Amino acid sequence: MNTFTDTPGTGAAQRIAPVVEQFLGGPPPVRIRMWDGSETGPEDAPTVHVRSRRALRRLLWQPGELGLAEAYITGDIDIADDLAEGLRAMRRASREQGLDLPRPGLADRLRAAGTALRLGAVGPRPPVPAARAGLSGALHSKARDRAAISHHYDLSNAFYSLLLDETMAYSCGYWTGTGPDYGPADAQRDKLELICRKLGLGPGARLLDIGCGWGSLTLHAAGRHGVRVTAVTLAGEQAAYVRAQVAERGLEELVEVHCCDYRDVAGLPDFRGGYDAVSTVEMGEHVGDAEYPAFTALLHSVLRPRGRALVQQMSRGTTAPGGGAFIESYIAPDMHMRPLGETVGLLEGAGLEVRDVESMREHYVLTVEAWHRTLEERWPEFTALVGEETARVWRLYLVGGALAFEERRMGVDQILSVRPDAEGSAGMPPTRHGWYEGLGASAAAGGHAPCEPVVAGPRTGSGR
Repeated sequence: MNTFTDTPGTGAAQRIAPVVEQFLGGPPPVRIRMWDGSETGPEDAPTVHVRSRRALRRLLWQPGELGLAEAYITGDIDIADDLAEGLRAMRRASREQGLDLPRPGLADRLRAAGTALRLGAVGPRPPVPAARAGLSGALHSKARDRAAISHHYDLSNAFYSLLLDETMAYSCGYWTGTGPDYGPADAQRDKLELICRKLGLGPGARLLDIGCGWGSLTLHAAGRHGVRVTAVTLAGEQAAYVRAQVAERGLEELVEVHCCDYRDVAGLPDFRGGYDAVSTVEMGEHVGDAEYPAFTALLHSVLRPRGRALVQQMSRGTTAPGGGAFIESYIAPDMHMRPLGETVGLLEGAGLEVRDVESMREHYVLTVEAWHRTLEERWPEFTALVGEETARVWRLYLVGGALAFEERRMGVDQILSVRPDAEGSAGMPPTRHGWYEGLGASAAAGGHAPCEPVVAGPRTGSGR
């Protein structure tokens, strides 16, 4: 054990301990090891290693979550143990100790600055990591939305090919099996098949896939079910990938890919009449709060009568903040999450009848943990491709994300709704049984859904 551990006032750890306790509102739930080897805090807790004085400088300039995240991203702070277990233990200890972060006053900040000065940690603001988003322009203008999407999704197709399985589905899987013979790709295929079943897709049906990503649902619906798909994405790298896959699989007669804003779908050359179905898989979080009513109105307007809409979307707990400063600065700038009930209300307000809501929160824990395992197993490849800082951004993002779903601070749900016809008919099956029957076996074998297919529907009424 380091000699500074039990000798008050002789090391950096002992000098910083009163400041940490003051800013946390109680004793630190972790062990802190400073750059000089001194330590403080409970011996049986995860160890946070403050590797340099620059870490304190970052926290002076940027207190709170973002400053801590950037100190981790740059390697100024590290967790000696497994990051996931370390964050989980810290949150558990904080709950058990009832830590309530106070608002530091001017005197508190001056005292902290004085301690930092004595430790030689005062200086100019450290540079912001290059991975941080720098958006400009009006919130949720088309130009800013394009920049926000590009920041995350245009990182490179090579990066996402390393991270994801062969389906290239970057959304929550649906885990119907366990064991060594069932993996992330199987969970994604089960999710894609479940969506097709809920939408009742069959040969000749028309699907509008808004926010198609790398085309997992588009390719599944067209290739397996003979669906005619209009795929829309705002990310140029994604559009190029989907077009290449469409050509490689010989699906040119069934799929049109457009790189455009969702608000421009009505002007697309293949936008003819009402769609039988519309899907938006984890894209609605990027729409924005003020813009969401117009988005739900768009979902209603593109559907023919009795057409179905499936929204798979992340939500936040009723008392949870949503993404947080780190996510909004480094991963998904301008993202907005709301409690599930509010999204259901907005869909109903647009004239859609909500018919089914399925929580997939635990499925996202499994999905994100699978991505994290891949990241760690192929760490040298990731760092060679995007650099150490960006790789650490993703490690923190995936570990923190899995923990948020695990603790119910975030959720994800599939919301199925329908546009009833003039007589109020929804055209829905009487039960849900066909959606799940043999799902895993069907997806693995490449079979079709044992449920009623919606063939190209009637082109009458206001659905055009």
